[in-house]
Amino acid sequence: MTTIEQNEPQRLSKRMAQLGLCSRREADGYIEQGWVKVNGVTAVLGQKVVNSDRIDLDRQAHRQQAERVTILLNKPVGYVSAQPEKGYRAAIELITAANHWQEDKSRIQFQTAHTRHLAPAGRLDIDSVGLLVLTQDGRIAKQLIGENSGIEKEYLVRVSGRLSDNGLALLNHGLSLDGEKLRPAKVSWQNQDQLRFILKQGKKRQIRRMCELVGLRVTGLKRVRMGKIKLGALPPGQWRYLSTQEQF
Repeated sequence: MTTIEQNEPQRLSKRMAQLGLCSRREADGYIEQGWVKVNGVTAVLGQKVVNSDRIDLDRQAHRQQAERVTILLNKPVGYVSAQPEKGYRAAIELITAANHWQEDKSRIQFQTAHTRHLAPAGRLDIDSVGLLVLTQDGRIAKQLIGENSGIEKEYLVRVSGRLSDNGLALLNHGLSLDGEKLRPAKVSWQNQDQLRFILKQGKKRQIRRMCELVGLRVTGLKRVRMGKIKLGALPPGQWRYLSTQEQF
């Protein structure tokens, strides 16, 4: 049960998403099913709420949320994160029983239903590898890639070229992309040709573009962590479930 903190009326589905109860699309579905109550009365689509209203989510909605899965894939080169253009392959094609990592400790049994409505929570471009999160749960997607997400994403980045003067400092803070200043990052050398990036945002091809601004060219990029979840020993092209004990 949650008390609305804003005085301005707003759509119930929007507020439910802001509160982390579910995504806006999921909220509309729950409202349509009759699984949401405002002040004890079943809500309707398009309804607006104010600060004195109370929102209750039916146990059926909670049960449905518990059945949704999140999948962790070690994406290889040559696959795109989302819907591919002609001639490209989508990472979701790798989510098969044959590619399910044998050392998955989640105890979740694979079902074909688990591949439906999976969406990537954080892109990896076709030339990048490593941890890709695919989820049916709008709450997790919002946590990882929502506008106010503070979840760290960690990358190992191989580079070539000559780093400009003050380039490392600029990579940590001081660069802009698309006319917008980037949030502070944590960037450090791991060896003579590899950098470690820790970011809290995810603009399109952000690391590659950042490197170009300081005289470097990315020759390899691997995501190794999102929040508390590490890629670990998960083999390329294989996947596992996020267990109920794990959190980002």
